Amino acid sequence: MFNAILIEKDHDASHARLASLDESQLPDGNVLVDIEYSTLNYKDGLAITGRSPVVRRFPMVPGIDFAGTVAASTHPDYAAGDRVVLNGWGVGEGHWGGLAQKARVDGDWLIPLPDGLTTKQAMAVGTAGYTAMLCILALERHGLTPGSGDVLVTGANGGVGSFAIALLAKRGYRVVASTGRPQESAYLTSLGAAEVIDRQTLSEPGRPLQKERWAAAVDSVGSHTLANACAGIRADGAVAACGLAQGMDFPATVAPFILRGVSLLGINSVTRPIAERQAAWRRLAEDLDRDRLDAMTREITLADAIPAAVDLLDGRVRGRLVVDVNR
Repeated sequence: MFNAILIEKDHDASHARLASLDESQLPDGNVLVDIEYSTLNYKDGLAITGRSPVVRRFPMVPGIDFAGTVAASTHPDYAAGDRVVLNGWGVGEGHWGGLAQKARVDGDWLIPLPDGLTTKQAMAVGTAGYTAMLCILALERHGLTPGSGDVLVTGANGGVGSFAIALLAKRGYRVVASTGRPQESAYLTSLGAAEVIDRQTLSEPGRPLQKERWAAAVDSVGSHTLANACAGIRADGAVAACGLAQGMDFPATVAPFILRGVSLLGINSVTRPIAERQAAWRRLAEDLDRDRLDAMTREITLADAIPAAVDLLDGRVRGRLVVDVNR
């Protein structure tokens, strides 16, 4: 038996509870993992609260990330005792996920735990940090360097935003952080932000082409915020878009793209090839300041994850929540 958060559907409503499950209930897969840590992401919050229909089948164990030790494997790349990490691949949506003490998955979804990181640190990073690094790598492939100019980070107090600030600052970029919580300015500057602006300057409808303010941007917000970020990017700059906290709409014009040559780079963290995942995690292991990682992380228990999901969606969580699934 093992403990897990289980989401069940009753008529038109879903409900999450802490449950004791039998290993025989786990879905098919060729690797069984004893999970040590998971995380609470925005998508996990949506799944647990039922605020958005991200769960595709019921019952479901949420959790799009986990790290732990292989207990049994018939996959050629993994053996019992191997330390592994999983991000994405529909886990926690269509396949039982990481907010549990055990998981059975396809070994092709795993990567080895990067050298120099513990399972707890890997989950402090989680999909948020991994996605932030994918954004940075995409912008660098586009030609961004620390000498290019300021980089805007929206949703700065969230997981992706916090990591983007810390990772960019470590590489020498000057970061402008946009937040709806100005009282958190000290936290954002401690991560490396050189300037903090109120998100209201970006979250309302704006002109289709605005003053050239930033060389690039990492956006996890979408909607008007993404439109205004694009409108304020310098000629030949780029925006890496990876989230939709404000909305899925994109109320913009083509003006920034055809008059300034701005590029919009979509970041899909869910189904990236193994080589890309390993490259991102290698850079994370190199670039992460462990003290800053600790500063943006809070540990909670498996049972805590259910009420914490509400706080996360309501904007009352900063940085990362790491879930110790064994307590």
